[in-house]
Amino acid sequence: MQRTDKVRLKSLGKEHGHVICYPVYREDEFSCRLKELEKLRIDAIEFVGKRMIDHLPVLGKGCVGIVVVAYIKDEKVALKIRRTDASRLTMEHEAQMLKKANAINVGPRLMMVTKNFLIMEYIEGTLFPEWIQAPNRKYFRSDLIRILKSILEQAWRLDRAKLDHGELSHAPKHIIIKLNNEPCLLDFETASESRNVSNVTSLCQYLFIGSSFAKILRRKLGGIKKTDLIKALKLYKMSLNRESFENVLKKCGIL
Repeated sequence: MQRTDKVRLKSLGKEHGHVICYPVYREDEFSCRLKELEKLRIDAIEFVGKRMIDHLPVLGKGCVGIVVVAYIKDEKVALKIRRTDASRLTMEHEAQMLKKANAINVGPRLMMVTKNFLIMEYIEGTLFPEWIQAPNRKYFRSDLIRILKSILEQAWRLDRAKLDHGELSHAPKHIIIKLNNEPCLLDFETASESRNVSNVTSLCQYLFIGSSFAKILRRKLGGIKKTDLIKALKLYKMSLNRESFENVLKKCGIL
């Protein structure tokens, strides 16, 4: 099979069933899930991506779901498939978290959800670490500052909405730069409204303080004092107000 095979729904067989029913394939479960996909009007699935499941490439693989490219007529969408061993019985939780994020213009657009499938807008672009380190990438410092400010503004809106993403302290797979050079936060699989929010603080930890990627960003931006930023984040965490958030932006060198 070619690594970029686009397979019509009616042509999906057992080899594809190991993705649709990952990690435990059962013929009856596969049959039920195909009927579910038919009701969602999925016409085809394209097996492409950097992760592999039984020799088939996929876009993503998490503790709850597998993400593949799918098509509804000619529209390309992202299809998240509930793992057969997932701790959640449906995809409804993630759909509700994404819906709340969409209400404040964060995340890929939610389209449809069923028990085993979540359909979202397909975001074409490059993950942020790859975007910034691409050897032929041409951008100005002002472009980088604009993108970073947009990322943190999205995190600020999540904090204000009391929606904690949950995985932004280690976010190489959760920030994508779209073809128009606008950033988008991905994957609300473990998002929660019951935890204390830490979106801004977690992202700053990843972008500017504690990761190997932070070293790259600090070199490109210059002038960031980690101790001053950490103090600003502590003050922000206590108040979560706009003034303290803008002080964080200043300490990051992007305001």
